[in-house]
This record gives sequence, structure tokens and C-alpha cells, in this order.
Amino acid sequence: MLGDVLLIREHHVAAAEVIARRVLADIQKLRHEHPGHKYIVAISGESGSGKSELSHALAQDLKKAGEQPKILHTDNYYRVAPSERLALRIADNFKHVGVGEYDWDLLKSNIGDFRSGRMSLMPCIDIVSGQLDRLITDFSKVDVLVVDGLYALGIKDADLCVYIDLTWRETRKNQALRGKESDDLYRLRVLEKEHEDVLAFRYRADLIIDHDYLVHEAPDPDDAAAEGDYAGF
Repeated sequence: MLGDVLLIREHHVAAAEVIARRVLADIQKLRHEHPGHKYIVAISGESGSGKSELSHALAQDLKKAGEQPKILHTDNYYRVAPSERLALRIADNFKHVGVGEYDWDLLKSNIGDFRSGRMSLMPCIDIVSGQLDRLITDFSKVDVLVVDGLYALGIKDADLCVYIDLTWRETRKNQALRGKESDDLYRLRVLEKEHEDVLAFRYRADLIIDHDYLVHEAPDPDDAAAEGDYAGF
């Protein structure tokens, strides 16, 4: 998103290095079987968990390794602009806060453009103005798409899914420092509802980042939750 504030720290950089090694190893194997394979990394976690910072650090590592990355922020895919979202949520008594607020069809279309190496018209929210802009991206020149967002693990054909295992209560300080949204009772209701929806995708993770920001292989889920119909990829 335009105007977003990033607070990249040593733990983001260290975690990104681990993930980059995994991505590069995967790419080597996949391209041996499928030359030209375009790779997708999905990074999910609650507000303030460091998704954007981790994505940026990962993209930098991949670029240094000779891959051309692009970051796709799913927060750009809200159906309603930031300036109108709170009023709509209040009117609806916050019942539909969560994955249903996203334009999954548009996200699916843009990811399809990436896989096919096409030109793509993508949404981009300007945080300062709250305005929705459209940017043209040439995906023929992009090798790795790093998708970051609350519900990024809803992308079913991602090659690697990363989940940051920190709740919004543990990251309140980071949220305040980034200053993206006011910290009031309305915001707390949104965060609690988002917590439920983000957690529902945790079982899809291949890698888990723990409370110390260390990267671990995710254990096989005992019983996978039923997948929702929002992403449908």
C-alpha cells in the first residue's frame, strides 16, 4: 500500500534469510520439473505481526539471489475503501468483518496474470488519502510473488505458506508505532474478529514463525479444518 510504514528489525531479517533458503531450494526443484515455474509465497498473521516487514526483507534476499520478486499486499483488495469501511462496519454491527470483505475474484485474477506472465491492472490503496488507485504490473518480468496479508494463506495454490504465530494483543506496540488505524473500541472489535478468521487458516502453514520470531517447519495437522469458499483458488 502507498504510504505504508515499515519497521524492519533484525528478527525480520533473520527470519527472511531462513525462508529465502527454503524458497530458493524449492524453486530449483520445481524448475527442474517445470521450467519457468513462477513461485508464490503466502505470508499470513494478525495485525502488527510483521507481515509487511518480513515480506520486504524476503523480497530483498530473493533479489540478491537473482530472482525478481514482487510483493502483493492483500489489504489492497478490500471491497470498500478505508475512508468508508468503519461506517459500514458499524452499520453492520461488525458482523461481516473478515475474509468476506475482500475481493477474492480480483485477487485470483491478478495471481492468474502472474502465473501466466501477463500485464495486470492491480489495486493499490493510498493510506494517506484513503483513495483506491490502479497500478499496471508486467508480470512477465516477475519470478516470485510474495503475497502478504491477514488471509494470504487462503490462496490455495501458493507454493509456500508462512504463518506468523503472534496475536494482535501481543503486537499492540507495533500497531501503535505504524499508526495505520486509530486504537479505539471499534478497532478492538475488528482485531478480535480478524483474529478468529486469521487463525482459521493456520493449519495450511508450511512454516511457522514463533513468538521469538524463529522459523519452524509446521507439524502435520491432526485434522485439517474445512476450507472456506472465499479464495477458491
